[in-house]
Amino acid sequence: MKVSPAKENILKKIRQALSQSTPIPFPHSEGNHSVFQPATQDPEIEFAEQFTKLQGKFIFCVDHRELAAQLKGLAAHNGWKKLYCREEKLKETLKTNSFDGFSKVELKDCDAAVTTCELLVARTGSIVMSAAQDSGRTVSVYAPVHICVAYTDQLVYDIRDGLIALKEKYQGQLPSLITFATGPSRTADIEKTLVVGVHGPKEVYLFLVDRH
Repeated sequence: MKVSPAKENILKKIRQALSQSTPIPFPHSEGNHSVFQPATQDPEIEFAEQFTKLQGKFIFCVDHRELAAQLKGLAAHNGWKKLYCREEKLKETLKTNSFDGFSKVELKDCDAAVTTCELLVARTGSIVMSAAQDSGRTVSVYAPVHICVAYTDQLVYDIRDGLIALKEKYQGQLPSLITFATGPSRTADIEKTLVVGVHGPKEVYLFLVDRH
């Protein structure tokens, strides 16, 4: 097939352009530096403030014994009889501290589901989860209430810090799914009216356990 002189000229220019590297016009805007100011308070306080602003419910625990007691009281207060958890290590930790309230129930039938997480992002009040966790992809999404157990040494300031920490943890082989959950599921697509619990849990609880 014969190429016209005009088309050949265009192709020649494209080849020449591709053979020459173009410098980045704004090299300092490529995520090397955070656009946000450094934290001015403890990450625990920063996270709690941001998380509760987004309708999350925050509970601080000094140890696993208090975690078990607080979780038992929360379940009793809300009348939750069907608590779901598939993380054996977490269940064993809670059982050791006198909480054995999990039922042999399917995720679709539970009142609330309990998981751990990868990290917490203080600046945005976000819970970071991944497909590499024992709870998998579905537990925190399909349960009507999500209860997350996290630790103070899992706090990072910003999303960038969290991604760096995950790259180090998984040695560059990141999980197939990383989720940043920021409060209960919400949408305002219909007449700009905020509705909670449409595409995920309607309530999110975060139990932060001290572990420095």
